[in-house]
Order: sequence, then structure tokens, then C-alpha cells
Amino acid sequence: MGSSIYGVSSSHISLFLFFSFLSLSTAALPQNPSGKSSPSGQINSNSVLVALLDSHYTELAELVEKALLLQTLEEAVGKHNITIFAPRNEALERQLDPEFKRFLLEPGNLKSLQSLLMFHIIPKRVGSHQWPDPKTSPAKHNTLCNDHIRLTSQSTGKKTVDSAELVRPDDVIRPDGVIHGIQQLLIPRSVIEDFNRRRNLRSITAVLPEGAPEVDPRTHRLKNPAPVPVGAPPVLPIYDAMAPGPSLAPAPAPGPGGPRHHFDGESQVKDFIQTLLHYGGYNEMADILVNLTSLATEMGRLVSEGYVITVLAPNDEAMAKLTTDQLSEPGAPEQIIYYHIIPEYQTEESMYNAVRRFGKVKYDTLRLPHKVVAQEADGSVKFGHGEGSAYLFDPDIYTDGRISVQGIDGVLFPEEETQTVKKPAAVKVASKPRRGKLLEVGCWMLGSLGGGSGFRWCQ
Repeated sequence: MGSSIYGVSSSHISLFLFFSFLSLSTAALPQNPSGKSSPSGQINSNSVLVALLDSHYTELAELVEKALLLQTLEEAVGKHNITIFAPRNEALERQLDPEFKRFLLEPGNLKSLQSLLMFHIIPKRVGSHQWPDPKTSPAKHNTLCNDHIRLTSQSTGKKTVDSAELVRPDDVIRPDGVIHGIQQLLIPRSVIEDFNRRRNLRSITAVLPEGAPEVDPRTHRLKNPAPVPVGAPPVLPIYDAMAPGPSLAPAPAPGPGGPRHHFDGESQVKDFIQTLLHYGGYNEMADILVNLTSLATEMGRLVSEGYVITVLAPNDEAMAKLTTDQLSEPGAPEQIIYYHIIPEYQTEESMYNAVRRFGKVKYDTLRLPHKVVAQEADGSVKFGHGEGSAYLFDPDIYTDGRISVQGIDGVLFPEEETQTVKKPAAVKVASKPRRGKLLEVGCWMLGSLGGGSGFRWCQ
């Protein structure tokens, strides 16, 4: 048996003294001479992360803390040097889209914020002198978010990181990394796609089920108008926005905008009427719109409220065929023009493609409930029926995205009116004198009572 001291063998004492000496010698060695953080998560005061948090890039440092990235960055610094591309405070504070900034700061979008910030960090040290030469291809570097950025140089000396200009090269230099100041924020494609996806979902889920708008039948206005964003389509159909009747002054449309219109409809209508006059051959149509009726004013108000129209304008030769009886009745000019206005924006190409594909196309008009029929004929578009038809004669006289004017070579009338005009003549030709049923019965009774005298009297 070996010697022992108070029950402890000498071999155990020697092993204890060896480990004590080893631990003391390890503690005496200098820790992390390169300035890197230890793998245990502790960083020293000379680290680039401490410099970032204490630097003038306060907006970026605040986002790093909100993204809970300090531990991840400490582990990255413990493994290798890093390079941080820090956007200016103004780029994050004033130049960033407020909606995008709200998206980044929402708790549910933490991964997007982390990906955005790690896109500004590459796991290697790249000084300003290591930028590629202007004559060479851009240098590609992987980032901490498993994406890559490109470093480029120009002949003027300008250096860029993707689309951001390098404005403060080697701004902060530490043993474990370097910080470069850049002009703007770098946004990876994955974050942009996530932002667009969330925005689209938000717009869909934000729509609340609502009933149809209530219209006051006396004023043709919405009873409880809701605020409508600028540029949105009108709430009511165009028929509710029209004037109450041809004999009355045009009523302002009840669509969005009120006194402040989204579109300058009056100027657009004035412009298209002047175009008709300069084009030539459509003076009668312009005269009816401006002088004979107040339709030009009404059309301007409709366009101002966001409605679009297509005008089928008969030329002067067609308008000259109208008789005095057709224009003398109260409201007749308005009804004729209403039948030539389509509450859609159509061009010669769109209408021709439609009739080529579907054969016959019925377009709504402002003269309810009548529709105008269009079909292909002789390589053009033909409107109407039979003898009362008209061809698209001068296509696209005026097109501005809100008003479309198409010249035709005839005046159109609804099919029902054409049939009612021809019906009396057909009745006169087909009518024949016919003995009434009551008279036949009376003659038969007289014949049966008085022999053949009653029958001869009836004859």
C-alpha cells in the first residue's frame, strides 16, 4: 500500500496539484489578443459591436436591439471578422417609406427585420482598399442572411454596395471588424416580397362587408356618403349621377369628390369638342352638345366624378338627315345623344376585337334601357340594325383615357322606335273589312225566325 496522509493517497494529491497548476497557467495567458469575442458570448469593449452601439448610427443600432440580434452578432464576431454597411440616420428616419417602416416594426414581422439587418453584414473583413477595380467585374459577397451583395467601383472613384453609395469608408475600424457608412438602406428581395404579400393580404382582410349604398330618390345623392380615396372609381352607377331630366339643369354627380373633383372633366369635354371642330365634319354634333342642350356641362361633371364615356359622334351628313319632327319634341335632342353615349371607355381597337371575337356585342347607353348593338361588317364596326345602322367612319377622333370619341356615318335610333314607326303602315296594308261576330249571330236568328227574309236583309 502506498503512503497516505489522513486517508488520502499521495497519487491523488499529485493529480490535484497538476490540475491546479494547469488552471493557474491558463488564467495567466492573455485572453483573445485579436480582439474577437469569446465563444461564450462575452464581447470586450474594443469590439465592433460595441462601437456600433456607441456610434452615430443610432437608428441602425436601435433596429439591431429591437430585432434581438445582439446574441447572433456576438456569435458571428466570435467566429470571424465582420463588415457592417451602416445606412445614414436620415435614410432610416426620413427617407424610408412610413408604411414599410411600420411593417418592419410589427411584432409579426420580426424575421423580415432580422433578414434586412443581416443583409448589411458580411462575415469577413473588407476594407475600402479591397473594393474591386473599376475595370473588373463586381465582387460578390455572401451576407449573414444567406444572400449576397455586390461591391462595385467606378472610374470616377465612386464606390457602391448594390445600389447604395459608399459615403463614409472605413468609418469605424476595430480588431474584429469595420463599419462603412452608406447612403441608403439595402433591402433584400425576400423582404420586399414579404412586404408586398402582407400588404395585399391586409388590403383584402381590411374590406368589411357592407350593404349597397342608399340613394335618396329625390336628390339622387347618397344618404350616408362614406369617404372615398382619391382616384377611386365612383360608388354609384353613372345613371344615378345623371341629371334628373333633359329639361332640368344638370345635377352634380353624387360620386366621390364633391366640390373638389379628382378629374378636370369640364376641361376634358371642352378639349374634345374643340377637337371635333378642328377635325372637321362634326360641327352639328358640337352645336347640339354646347348650344342646343346642356349635355356638355353634364358630361363634364360626370367625368369629374370619375366616370368614363365613349361618344359615338354622327358626322354632319348624318345629322343633316334628321327631320324637324325628330328634333322638335321636348327632350328629343338629349334622348338622341344619350343613345350615342356608352358608359365605358372603348377605342376602335377594343370594339373591333370584341366584335371579331363575339360576333355581336351589345353596349349599354345612357338612354335606359336601350342598348346599341355592334357587329363586324366589311372589316369595320357596324352599329345598329338594318337601314338605321351606321359604320365606324372616323376612329379614335379623341382619346384621353376618360373620354373616347368615335365618328360614325349615321344617326342611331333604338330598334323599338324603328319598329313602331313601320307598324302603322303594315297594319293599313294588312287590314280588311270584316263582318263582326255579333252581326253574324243576329242575322242567323232573323233567318231562323223569318225564313229567308232575314238572311237576305243581312246580305
